[in-house]
Amino acid sequence: MIVFTLRKNIRNTVKKLKEAGKTIGFVPTMGALHPGHLALVKKSLEENHRTVVSIFVNPTQFDNPDDLAKYPRILERDLHLLEQTDKDLLVYLPLAEDLYEGNVKAKSFDHGGLDRVMEGAYRRGHFDGVATVVSLLFDAVQPHRAYFGEKDFQQLQIIRRLVESQNYPVDIRPVPIHREKDGLAMSSRNLRLTEPMRKEAPFIYQTLLKAKEMAEKGMKPDLIKENISLLYEKSPLRLEYFEIADEEHLRPAENFEPGKNYRAFIAAYAGDIRLIDNLRIK
Repeated sequence: MIVFTLRKNIRNTVKKLKEAGKTIGFVPTMGALHPGHLALVKKSLEENHRTVVSIFVNPTQFDNPDDLAKYPRILERDLHLLEQTDKDLLVYLPLAEDLYEGNVKAKSFDHGGLDRVMEGAYRRGHFDGVATVVSLLFDAVQPHRAYFGEKDFQQLQIIRRLVESQNYPVDIRPVPIHREKDGLAMSSRNLRLTEPMRKEAPFIYQTLLKAKEMAEKGMKPDLIKENISLLYEKSPLRLEYFEIADEEHLRPAENFEPGKNYRAFIAAYAGDIRLIDNLRIK
């Protein structure tokens, strides 16, 4: 396993590999790795000659400074997990000043409205920060394929649009959500949950399953949303939003139209830890 910190070094190494006919897969992460991240890595290893994994807690996508400060950072453990996964991995640990070329600020992007709902509505500037760092990482690594988990489905759609609008020659490869045995979506933030809140957190997935059941019985989106909100009134978790939207444009659904796929999206607080999840329901 080779570790890089400078953009020019990872770029030069990847360039030589590509000149030798090797395909490059890329898995960008913010560290605190869990089996969901490793599933992305393994998928990339299956589909490419070499895989680059980046670990970088990107400051420009955090709208809350406390959230940035408290984000789990366990680099030594992360590197050990990656080495156990594959000894030929290339690991990129960007330095913020180097990656951003001395100007650590987010750029503005046209996300085609994908950023106006759900996460975008509650986290101002978040997706500009995401698009900025992903574009910088793509410029540094220049992969053939990049792997993203469906837990951040809205982010996945934002990145797909970014690739299309900026003409990046990168194939975006989604990987299904990895869950704990009790259904909780795997997330680095789960490390911050207290024991009581960890026991309550699977309620998020349980309510998504209830939404799916209601949709399959023919209930309209607005009524499903109303029922889910009522469930949270009796829960120790605090609901921030629950939305049903079509997968392609992420527009809130008034009805379920034939031929379209719909997902339920949720953000809720377990104590002071904000958790998100989603599930295709129709």
